[in-house]
Amino acid sequence: MTARERYRKSLLFGKPDRVFLAPGGPRESTLAAWRRQGLGEDENWAQALGLSGGGEGVGINFRFMPEFEERILEVRDGHKIIQDFMGAIVEIDDQFDFSYIRSARDFVTRKWHKFPVASRRDFEEMKKRFDPATPGRLPDDFGERVARWRERDYPLTFGFNGCFWQLREWCGFEGLCTLMADDPAFVEAMCEFWTEFVSQTMAPALRAIEVDSVCISEDMAYKEHAMISPAMARKFLLPAYQRWSSELRASGCPIVSVDSDGYIGELIPVWIEGGINCTTPLEVAAGNDIVAYRREFGRDIAFQGGIDKRALAKGGEVMRAELLRVIPPLLEHGGYIPGCDHGVPPDISWPNFQEYVAFLKELTGWK
Repeated sequence: MTARERYRKSLLFGKPDRVFLAPGGPRESTLAAWRRQGLGEDENWAQALGLSGGGEGVGINFRFMPEFEERILEVRDGHKIIQDFMGAIVEIDDQFDFSYIRSARDFVTRKWHKFPVASRRDFEEMKKRFDPATPGRLPDDFGERVARWRERDYPLTFGFNGCFWQLREWCGFEGLCTLMADDPAFVEAMCEFWTEFVSQTMAPALRAIEVDSVCISEDMAYKEHAMISPAMARKFLLPAYQRWSSELRASGCPIVSVDSDGYIGELIPVWIEGGINCTTPLEVAAGNDIVAYRREFGRDIAFQGGIDKRALAKGGEVMRAELLRVIPPLLEHGGYIPGCDHGVPPDISWPNFQEYVAFLKELTGWK
């Protein structure tokens, strides 16, 4: 069975020969710690663990085009205040540069001072940066990639921001939630714009190649509760989920996933209603219990992640008990790829991570 077949069957409640391996991966500070703990300086961590890779992304650019100019506005008390590529004014520790804002290279705390959309006039200007026809939305060698992808034996994926995530980047969290209460028509207009933009931007790729999964980034939950009510999620976000999932399925993509940190139990029914059939990373510390979710939601939604990072940090019997708590009950019915319930933090040592991956392989048919 190929990695592509294994990936699909693992999440679609099939019967793979072995469950697709996706234990989670390190960020910059974690990898630096692992090299101090025994991983070779030039050694690839995944290869050292016998992992063959998780797939490839299509490379669709859903970002601002043009992006805002990145500028350092002020340096004070060990912090930098910057304008980032999204137009927000952000404060970060001065050890970090702009690349840490552009991608999740490491675990970086930041403070937001201002966001680029505070009015309808601001939004009209913002819309100019999101034209689906702007050159560069697809890779320059997209045609060559499509020819290669048609022969692939691994998963092909892409992802984009959901409406809540994207509007939060434009307006800020507090600003967006205030608008939802005070000017819902404006929020609906922004959601409709973003829904259309995503639909048009991904359409050329969907016409050219069948992808295996798409992930909607939609961080919208705290510990123990969602950031907005299920009723508000249905009002503002559900139309986008329904349209996107319909278009993706029509193209042959079988897996539509949502990535949200925090407690998502209140949101899963909305996602299912929207045609979403997978979610990740299922943080245990936030109150998520995927064994209970499986009993509640059955085969309506699959899971990826759900292994408590705190247990992995402790290692040994604590780690083994956590994997036994989750993996056998979930794999009995399928629809699950186990892994760390977020990016792997530096308190999970290299020896403990090696031990975890070895036991994970044992439980998922690789040993």
